[in-house]
Order: sequence, then C-alpha cells, then structure tokens
Amino acid sequence: MLSTETDILSAAEAWRRAGRGVAVATVIETWGSAPRPVGSHLVVDADGNFLGSVSGGCVEGAVITEAMDAIADGRPRVIAFGVADETAWRVGLSCGGRIRVYVEPVT
Repeated sequence: MLSTETDILSAAEAWRRAGRGVAVATVIETWGSAPRPVGSHLVVDADGNFLGSVSGGCVEGAVITEAMDAIADGRPRVIAFGVADETAWRVGLSCGGRIRVYVEPVT
C-alpha cells in the first residue's frame, strides 16, 4: 500500500517509464470543509487505474475522467467542485467546501 505523496508520485514515474499514459491531479486550492488538503495527489493511467486521492472519494470519479481526457488530448486543465455548483451535487461534494484540482498529463 502506498502511504505517502512521494510514493504516489514515484509510482506515476514508474508507470510512465513502463510506457503507460499518465496524468497527475493535484489539489491546488480548498475552501471550507474540503476532504483533502492542498498538495494532495491522484495519479491516473490511460486505462483508469489510479493511486492516491484528491477528495476522499466524493469527486474522485470525475477527476479520473478528466485525467484520462488529459492523457488523450495532452492538455492540462483546472477543474473546480463546490457545494454551490450543480456539478458538486452530481459528484457528491455535499460537504460544504470547494476544491480546485490541477490535472496534467505526464510527458
């Protein structure tokens, strides 16, 4: 089991060296009751395998989808989830906070 952010990023590096498409998602901003702190990472490969966490489960599925899209199109993106957004309720962020996540493909 991976226990630190360093382990998660090392795994991403190993996946990339093995020829897998990889993206890294990083929490870049939080406000209010946020499930994970700034700097938390989630790494995703092109098949949807992942390690780490950016939300403790409440928005992970949406972030994984965005990461797979970033791998496919090669473009980074910032995605935001907040309790006031219709998207937040759809993905389950009803905890009262907001998070912004930077997603970038690893080249």
